[in-house]
Amino acid sequence: MTDKMILRALAGETLPVPPIWMMRQAGRYLPEYRATRQQAGDFLSLCYNPELAAEVTLQPIRRYGFDAAILFADILLVPQALGADLWFVTGEGPRLSPIETQSDFDKLVPAHAIHDHLAPVYQTVRILRRELPEETTLIGFAGAPWTVATYMIAGRGTPDQGPAHKMRQEAPELFEKLIDQIVHATIDYLSAQINAGAEVVKLFDSWAGSLEGEAFERWSIAPLTRITAALKARHPGVPVIAFPRGAGERYAGLHAKIGADCIALDDGVTATWAAEAVQKDGCVQGNLASSHMVTGGDALVQETRAIVDAFSGGPHIFNLGHGITPDADPENVHLMIDTVRNAA
Repeated sequence: MTDKMILRALAGETLPVPPIWMMRQAGRYLPEYRATRQQAGDFLSLCYNPELAAEVTLQPIRRYGFDAAILFADILLVPQALGADLWFVTGEGPRLSPIETQSDFDKLVPAHAIHDHLAPVYQTVRILRRELPEETTLIGFAGAPWTVATYMIAGRGTPDQGPAHKMRQEAPELFEKLIDQIVHATIDYLSAQINAGAEVVKLFDSWAGSLEGEAFERWSIAPLTRITAALKARHPGVPVIAFPRGAGERYAGLHAKIGADCIALDDGVTATWAAEAVQKDGCVQGNLASSHMVTGGDALVQETRAIVDAFSGGPHIFNLGHGITPDADPENVHLMIDTVRNAA
């Protein structure tokens, strides 16, 4: 049996104290991250510099002793590896050359041709496996196909994912081909991360909640299921965490549908509901509101304790319901960790 707490929870073990990590734990709320990013020059240069990307991944482990480190990268590296132009506009976020027509799609490279471009990411994983403390689990990740497609089609983040919804309705064949391309690339990308040393992989479907009815099943859940099944076939025993953010009551039953070892929950559902409806089927991860990392105080302590208590009857990884924000107070992270580890 492994001594790594995250792996034990993912295997279905109910632990007296839940293991902890935090989405975006290596990020702008940390002064040491900001210093390293300045050294790198810009965000993409940081992502593609294995030594510096490993350094920012390690920073929150040194500061907080989280039970897991998550590879520092970005979900849009896969579209870039497929041939999309990618750049970041200060204060506004990512921009990509949009996929609007069949001829735009035809300019993309095959899924199997992404690895030269992504080789620095795999090198970061290898460095981390060497440098991380023995007890710390290394998590690799990728964006889920629906979410990645929303950025590729619009060429940027959008409030309602409107351009992707328009394409799936008005150009369904082109949309399906794009999703299929992203599915194959994501399988190969995560498989390469596992081969380099990732012990767990996570799929982030950040915009799953904007899909309704049959579209949610077809464009969020079905691609997640395909990727999970392929990874399980290639890498038996490597756990998969799925995060279809905004799923609401549709979180129920997703362990079985997707085949994932853990379902990550946003803060739009209560821990009490999720313990009954979702955790009965396996490990859950979450789901403290990230706003508590800004405001702190008694509310942070009380909500953290309530989540730990609600999920105490089954396998649980404590995390936020979304990524920590740049305006968070690093001291509130200490308070959260101390509360989790002393709540049992």
